[in-house]
Amino acid sequence: MVISTLADTLVRGVENVGDRLSEAFFEPVIRLGVTGLARSGKTVFITSLVANLLDRGRMGGLVAVAEGRVAAAFLQPQPDDTVPRFDYETHVAALTGADPHWPDSTRAISELRLSLRVKPGGFLGGLQGPRTIHLDIVDYPGEWLLDLGLMEKSFAVWSAETLARLQTRPQADVFRAALAAADPGAPHDEPAAQALAAAFTGYLQAARNAGFSDCTPGRFLLPGDLAGSPAITFAPLPGGNGPRRSLRREFERRYEAYKARVVTPFFRDHFARIDRQIVLVDALGAIHRGPEAVADLRQAMRETLAAFRPGRNAFLTRLLLGRRVDRILFAATKADHLHHSQHARLTAIIEALTHEARDRAGFAGAQTAAMAIASIRATTEETRDHQGQSLDMVRGRLAVDGREAAFYPGELPDSPSAILDGASGYLAGDYAAMAFAPAPLTLKPGYGPPHVRLDRAAQFLIGDRL
Repeated sequence: MVISTLADTLVRGVENVGDRLSEAFFEPVIRLGVTGLARSGKTVFITSLVANLLDRGRMGGLVAVAEGRVAAAFLQPQPDDTVPRFDYETHVAALTGADPHWPDSTRAISELRLSLRVKPGGFLGGLQGPRTIHLDIVDYPGEWLLDLGLMEKSFAVWSAETLARLQTRPQADVFRAALAAADPGAPHDEPAAQALAAAFTGYLQAARNAGFSDCTPGRFLLPGDLAGSPAITFAPLPGGNGPRRSLRREFERRYEAYKARVVTPFFRDHFARIDRQIVLVDALGAIHRGPEAVADLRQAMRETLAAFRPGRNAFLTRLLLGRRVDRILFAATKADHLHHSQHARLTAIIEALTHEARDRAGFAGAQTAAMAIASIRATTEETRDHQGQSLDMVRGRLAVDGREAAFYPGELPDSPSAILDGASGYLAGDYAAMAFAPAPLTLKPGYGPPHVRLDRAAQFLIGDRL
């Protein structure tokens, strides 16, 4: 077993060095990871980014486009034949068809390769012809990203942290009752184990629906082909070590198996190969749900950054030691739900929410940024007089019934500390109704879907490599 593992590691190393030599000297590859927690808009971001790179009329903030150096863009077969292809065509049809609607959310890892023919800039532009740069976009659920934080935690530590968080959450009432009736030191009984794991899974689902971000293990929510397997049939338990063949010892064994056979392969095969990353954050949703959801989101951002390997992607470092994430963008999505006059405040809030995470990445040598974006603009803006006051509003098509409606969501605070310190009430009750459907589009030739700062996000993420 040891010899087999060593051989596999050596073969992987040789293959990786060969890939990096090819990328460095012939056709460079940028591997962009796209993640975010539930309802943050990962699928829409990728679809709009690709559409706007294929038809670049709205991408003036991407310097290579503004300078006219991107000669062509086209989709190609992805290099990894074992990963599902991101279904771009179906998703863009959903967003731009006669009856536009939001595409299905991310439920598993997928990949897409977009190739760009780019003319060199500056002095080299007159000496060299266009070259091909591949953009490999890797989409994966944010719940899986949070699982990487489990790699350094024992079952006892994870259990203690999880049980402490759910003590005051009503979503955990059923699980707490089931846990109180269980005896972790009793001999393992599979039906009892399954019932306790099912109650814990129900709590995770309810917590995610309530807007909480700390819902690990992530495969409990998106099991895929693991559904029903022992690897996702466990739950946190109080107390210390139990006797052999006890419920506690069996759950601890399954927890370690989950880390070794589910989390580690994901990190090794996919995540560790990413060199640029965007983390999409539904900050407005957390603000609306209240101080506890904001505090939870802030903690999730800390743990998210711990999962990255930030640092500078110097040539020899990439060639010999593997990729490190050298640029990370934290993007507050759904900026079109607010009038543009409040976008600066939303940006300040996402900067404050991710301050500690970005400081850690900067110390390791990575560049980070935070901004407010909307991958596809679903609203228009208007200003109305109401009881002698001028209100900046947004108008859009409601997702629930298709009616046109205008909303004033309230004012975000001037200082982000008002949000981070536990204040609430900055978004009005009407904000809950602001679930907009995508607007019907009539796109001019050469223009992708309308957006808010998607071009600036692309400039930060890939502009230097173009």
